[in-house]
Amino acid sequence: MELPTRLASMLAGGEGLTRQKAARLVVDLAETAEADSFIEVNHSHVSGVSVITGGHGLRRFLADLAGEGSVVIPTTLNAAGCDKRRMEEMEIDYPDFLEQQFEIIMAYESLGVEASLSCTPYDRGVEDEVGIASWAESNAVAFSNSWTDLVTNRESGLSALATALTGFAPRWGLHLEENRIPNIVVDVECELTTLSDWSILGDWIGKQVRPGWNVPYGPMPFVRGLPKYLSFASKKALTAAAANYGCPMLWAEGHTLNPSLSGNEESLVFTEAELKSRYEELAPKGQVDLVVIGCPQASLEEIRITASMVRGRSEMGLLIPNKRLWVFTSGHNFDLADADGSIGILEESGAVVLRDTCPEVTPYNRNLYNHLMTNSLKAEHYLTSGLNKMPTSVGTIEDCVAHAFEPQLSSGEVAPLAPKAQPQHASSKTHQSGDCTIAGKGLNSQDDWEVEGRAMVSDVPITYLGYVNRDTGVVEETGHPLDGRAIEDTILIYPKGSGSTVAPYVLMGLVYTGKGPKAIVNRDVCTLTLPACSLLNVPYSHGFTEDPCLAVNDGDLIRVSKSSGVVSLEVLERAGE
Repeated sequence: MELPTRLASMLAGGEGLTRQKAARLVVDLAETAEADSFIEVNHSHVSGVSVITGGHGLRRFLADLAGEGSVVIPTTLNAAGCDKRRMEEMEIDYPDFLEQQFEIIMAYESLGVEASLSCTPYDRGVEDEVGIASWAESNAVAFSNSWTDLVTNRESGLSALATALTGFAPRWGLHLEENRIPNIVVDVECELTTLSDWSILGDWIGKQVRPGWNVPYGPMPFVRGLPKYLSFASKKALTAAAANYGCPMLWAEGHTLNPSLSGNEESLVFTEAELKSRYEELAPKGQVDLVVIGCPQASLEEIRITASMVRGRSEMGLLIPNKRLWVFTSGHNFDLADADGSIGILEESGAVVLRDTCPEVTPYNRNLYNHLMTNSLKAEHYLTSGLNKMPTSVGTIEDCVAHAFEPQLSSGEVAPLAPKAQPQHASSKTHQSGDCTIAGKGLNSQDDWEVEGRAMVSDVPITYLGYVNRDTGVVEETGHPLDGRAIEDTILIYPKGSGSTVAPYVLMGLVYTGKGPKAIVNRDVCTLTLPACSLLNVPYSHGFTEDPCLAVNDGDLIRVSKSSGVVSLEVLERAGE
């Protein structure tokens, strides 16, 4: 594969160490994905900003990266963990949080990244979203691929930054028309009337995916039976929640170009029973401490809907007690909503409107808040994960506003956070015996290596952000085959990473502190795992002649080695034999 002249110069160190590191990652990903060429990118959006998502891995990496070089294409930045203007209202109980947050933002700015601090980079006018992007915010990837002419792979925060620094990305995955095809058909047989209905539908689709389904780029559904009119916020709610489970795009009959179907797609039916059941499961149980709206950050439409609900109660002389309603939005939409009076309505009622941050990346003061309510399944998905581990209920915006004004609507002890045993965590592994030697591929940027140790194996993807403890490396994902076990000092074998695009920073943080694995073996090309291995030289392999997740038992003693570009995985001793 021939490298573009400038990329080759960067790789050789001709434009400094920072761009050389970025070029190495871009080339590693291209070779791993077996891309036939590189593509010039118009825009990049980088994730990994909040202190509680990127953590010390992000801070150390950015400090190491500082020096020569800055981004060569327009690049924006994801939401931070706080609104610096409203720190008093947020009452964050986290040592040196604001100092650490500024450290991260300033490091990005030193690289030429625009500190837009928004998780909705598409929310500037849909008609403007065209061309090739390298975006690392899952909801933004799903929205733009689905509803606009902008094309982007589901990048990690690291790969998006590498593209921003070089201007190039491998031409693979969703850049290729033959890969932009549905793998699930969803028939909707009920009415969707509120934004939370759309959010529940998106999350429900992702929850149905099983390990044996053929979804190499994540679930990509073709949805039928939707109403004739879809508002901007409805589209946003649907794709944001579907992205919880790695959905990079979807199609909607009557609203997007109808894709060709092969007949091999998985089939799902969403009925009123599924919608009602999810609302019942997610209804508040016990005292609600805080209501949060705007995940992803609220659009102008969502702000106006919330303000309308609030105004109806405010005009009766009611006020929100104890600032129990927080509305999160971008600086761009704050200014628009301020100009039309919506911000004034909200703030005069006792609500707190926060800019530059998002509910899922905020560290809540647990002396004050231990049960949240939201209208977003994206918020619920991450708030109940290891990021905050907080019981979170879901309702419509109308329900959320009602609970903000009237704390007594849900009273009593807060129900403890129930473990989530996800259906898609079902394992298909069976015990293997006998000899096993399989060949795979490594990273050309890594020298030859050999690693021997115990295999830690799962045929279910690993979600690093929120479900792998960033301090201990223990998997904390109920129902997952590896739940409760530490990845430290293992040869970690799994299909690919899933979940948030900030995952590489969690993995890097564990490697920095000696809590990471000796080596990583992936079945699929994984943009959430490869970048950390490439940059920190963790032995990495993929593309084996057999599925290593099934060929190797959990606990087998194995040897993995790379020589002359070929990786060999050999089982030395079977577990339990």
